[in-house]
Amino acid sequence: MPGTVKVGQRELVAPGDLIAEGDFKILSPSTIYKVGRKYYSAVVGLVQYDESNNTLKIIPLEGYYYPQPEDIVVGVIRSVGLTSWEVDIRAPFPGILYASDFLGRPINPAREELTDYLDVGDVIVAKIEVFDRTRDPLLSTKGKGLGKVTKGAIVEINPAKVPRVIGKKGSMQSTLENETGCKLVVGRNGRIVIDCPNRDLKDILVLAIRKIEREAHIPGLTDRIKEFIAKEKVRRGLIGGRS
Repeated sequence: MPGTVKVGQRELVAPGDLIAEGDFKILSPSTIYKVGRKYYSAVVGLVQYDESNNTLKIIPLEGYYYPQPEDIVVGVIRSVGLTSWEVDIRAPFPGILYASDFLGRPINPAREELTDYLDVGDVIVAKIEVFDRTRDPLLSTKGKGLGKVTKGAIVEINPAKVPRVIGKKGSMQSTLENETGCKLVVGRNGRIVIDCPNRDLKDILVLAIRKIEREAHIPGLTDRIKEFIAKEKVRRGLIGGRS
């Protein structure tokens, strides 16, 4: 046998992890390094291999979202099938949303077009219902606040910075909403739906989110964000400054 894979299909690996031994064709050279006849991961990512033709690759996860059951995500419809939609959730693999889940009833493909309900480019808020390495993430739109997004704008950030935008017990999200009057739906995949009273407040909110993303590692962030929003409001004439 030319080689042996030491990890599971789509298994999450870290730099230095042994992933295979033997002779393989590497499809992503920058993510894998070889020592003798052993292959090691150079990145945090997901292993994919095909033993029938001895190919091996790693999909890097930096900047990607790794799905977890119960996560709330903001997805974009990227293709429409007969009974389901394929959804971009900023992960290395698409989410799958079945029409029966979205509509709450079975669908008759001979009589109904799924594009009448969700089409390519539409945005949804969904929950990761099921996910493991053997299948793509299964999505659900059953539940309060889930479903098609009909208004607002989308902001994308690094998924690793999402906890900072939310804050402890939702504190940072509450600060952003209270100080701007906007409503936020923060997806764990780094997409945020924002709905603001006007353009100026939307622009201020986006700038504040970008500031959080840049300065997530610096203490005292909540106070700095409050001060930043207040200064932007004054600068734009939304509130009066100090005399």
